[in-house]
Amino acid sequence: MSAATASAPSAFVFEALADDAWLLRLGDGIDDAVNARVHRLAARLRAQAPPWLRDLVPAYASLALFFDEAAVDALSVQAWLMTQCAVIDASDDELPTPQRIVEIPVAYGGDYGPDLDSAAAELGLSAHELIARHSGGEYTVAMIGFAPGFPYLSGLDPALALPRLATPRTEVAAGSVAIGGAQTGIYPRPGPGGWRLLGRTPLPLFDLARAQPSLLQPGDRVRFVAIDAAAFAELARLQAQTPA
Repeated sequence: MSAATASAPSAFVFEALADDAWLLRLGDGIDDAVNARVHRLAARLRAQAPPWLRDLVPAYASLALFFDEAAVDALSVQAWLMTQCAVIDASDDELPTPQRIVEIPVAYGGDYGPDLDSAAAELGLSAHELIARHSGGEYTVAMIGFAPGFPYLSGLDPALALPRLATPRTEVAAGSVAIGGAQTGIYPRPGPGGWRLLGRTPLPLFDLARAQPSLLQPGDRVRFVAIDAAAFAELARLQAQTPA
């Protein structure tokens, strides 16, 4: 496969990602409209998927396509993609956007969200106001990245944007719900992290024992639901008893 980029219809640009993969760029940076178009494109390609299509991986402004190189050559894949992009360009407004809505229960503050109070003070809000505004929004899973199952969520109220910590924590609890810059997200597993921790969910974000390991998928809509410590403990108990 040539490493050179190739222009597709309109704003689509192809890049050779690997011998068995193409990358389609629809824009640069974080833009909700571009990201929505990425997900509409992914939905169209899945609906038209030929047998050689192995996987589609959406990001904020691009879409990676992986194919079975034993079944098809790269240039044939590129030609098929360019045809699909031409159709999409002509009917973009009519393309479906995934609309699965997932509610995520979150215990805010205290040990669950050690940065809640300082974040609220920095924003000029009370902790209660920050919880109400963060849980009152509806978010879109723009992409999965950083760690398996980690959802980057667009749709954060711009007034709630916060810089990352100057010194990242070496250990963040699994399920931690956080703000990093203009995004919010959920840490699926324990590990280091520098986002501001507002709360935690008892739901497992990533579990290899499940048929679909990642709880959230790109394009999903997410709503946070504030719960108290007792509800968190009960949900955690039920999750521990539920077979994959």
